[in-house]
Amino acid sequence: MADGGVKVLWLLHGANLDMLGRRDPALYGSETLTQLERRVTRHAESRGFEVRTFQTNFEGEFIEQLHEVAVGGGDAVIVNPGAWTHYSYAIRDALELVPCPVAEVHLSAIAEREEWRRTSVIADLAAVRVFGKGIDGYLEAVDRLAELLAAGQGDDNDGR
Repeated sequence: MADGGVKVLWLLHGANLDMLGRRDPALYGSETLTQLERRVTRHAESRGFEVRTFQTNFEGEFIEQLHEVAVGGGDAVIVNPGAWTHYSYAIRDALELVPCPVAEVHLSAIAEREEWRRTSVIADLAAVRVFGKGIDGYLEAVDRLAELLAAGQGDDNDGR
């Protein structure tokens, strides 16, 4: 555990997720990023996690945050890189350094959208993948990560 027995869950958001509540509600819902983070935090705390959140629109900052998680610790990560999911091998390489289980979550059903959105360059690094369930997808990811950790899976990258 990252902090004296407390399980640390990182919730990492990529480009444009700070605009939730303003983006197309049919695809992304009407809740803001702050509302999303509050719901996920409440649920994660009920599963024994301390939640740490991060959002940026700058790819280099996202990579630096992944480096911090890789070096500084954490027990699980939920990541929604936004559009970077589909092409950023730099984010993929940084995510590969993270030694705990990772859940890839997308609010919209990316497999049912434009062709270019159907590719995820991080898919093989994720122990859990949830799409098209809105904020409930994040809650599902929390539950599945908690179950992996309880089962002793995810002690290293091989737990994916």
